[in-house]
Amino acid sequence: MSEERVICASGDLLDGGKGLRFMVDWHGRPVPAFVIRHQGVAHAFLNQCGHVPVELDWQEGDFFDADGVYLICSTHGALYSPKDGRCVSGRCSGKGLTSLPVEERDNQICLTEHRLANT
Repeated sequence: MSEERVICASGDLLDGGKGLRFMVDWHGRPVPAFVIRHQGVAHAFLNQCGHVPVELDWQEGDFFDADGVYLICSTHGALYSPKDGRCVSGRCSGKGLTSLPVEERDNQICLTEHRLANT
C-alpha cells in the first residue's frame, strides 16, 4: 500500500501560475521540490536545474516563464516542459527536471511517497 503525503489543496494551484515549494527525502537527504498546475493537471519536480544544481525559482513559487508556457531556471534561463520536465531550450544540455509522483483527488494534491522511494 502506498503512503501519501498531502502537499496542498487543489485550489492552491492555478494553471500556469505560482507553484508551491515543499521538501522531499531524496536518497536519504532533504531536497527542495515543487508542484505546479499545467493544462489542468498537477505536476511535481525536484527544484533543481538540469544544468547545475541550483533551484529554479528566484522569487519563491515563480517557476513559469512570463507567458506561463514553460518552466524556467531563473539563473540560466533554461526552459523545461511543465508536463514532463524535458529540457526544451537553454543551457540544460538535454538534461530535464526530475519528476515526482503526484496524484490529485478529493480536492488535494498528494505525493505518493512509496513510489518516490522506488525511483
